[in-house]
Amino acid sequence: MIVTTAGRTSPDMIKYAEVIANDLCVPFRGRKKQSVEEIQKILNDDIMVVGKNRIEIHMKSNSEPLFFHPNSAMFRIKRISKGDHDPFLKITDLSNGDTLLDCTLGLGSDSIVASYAVGNTGGVVGLEANRYVAYVVSKGLKEWDSGNKGMNDAMSRIRVFNKDHLNFMQECDDNSFDVVYFDPMFEEGIFESNGIKGLNNLAMKSGITASVIKEAKRVARKRIVLKDHWKSQSFQDLGFEVVKRKSAKFHYGSISLTK
Repeated sequence: MIVTTAGRTSPDMIKYAEVIANDLCVPFRGRKKQSVEEIQKILNDDIMVVGKNRIEIHMKSNSEPLFFHPNSAMFRIKRISKGDHDPFLKITDLSNGDTLLDCTLGLGSDSIVASYAVGNTGGVVGLEANRYVAYVVSKGLKEWDSGNKGMNDAMSRIRVFNKDHLNFMQECDDNSFDVVYFDPMFEEGIFESNGIKGLNNLAMKSGITASVIKEAKRVARKRIVLKDHWKSQSFQDLGFEVVKRKSAKFHYGSISLTK
């Protein structure tokens, strides 16, 4: 990975990009009026572009950049604040003061909604195995201005860790979180939201195995929730009770630990 700036740069942007390069222990390269594609060809490497309003990751193997955007969380929180139904909150049964471990953070849309629901007295931890995605999302959650204070506060409260979910859970005490949540990359591929198309080549597709679910049962107090493609066999194979939704591309499944 190489860090550079956007095409129209400034001394402050260069300084910020240098700080990011230092944080990630990767080289910084001045833009020198070259396109991202030209820099990639010269250096044969992936590029992180630091702009005025966002950070983008440009992979050599993918024409779509990855960048942070809260995506569906924006309109979902608006609807939730009006008292509307949200399928994710219904299946997780999250309420004020609860805690959630998001084992597959991605761009964090569901974690933002969860953080909004659990409030100041609750907590959300998001795990992202790719260090560059974890860094960009962590920065975005702190710096993005949605124009909604409640949503901004919810984003800022999420704690992001660059860790594999199984290794992280193995270090957790029993009953560390109320809910453990999984949203693996869909085998069928659903990439329609802002910034998320670029996630396909960066995602760590380790899969959700029986060993992972066994550990999740130890770590979760109330329930485990899986969001996956409607064709996924994982619900049945791993013992989830599925909530099927007509015309939806994905379903939710849950394992209750309080029965």
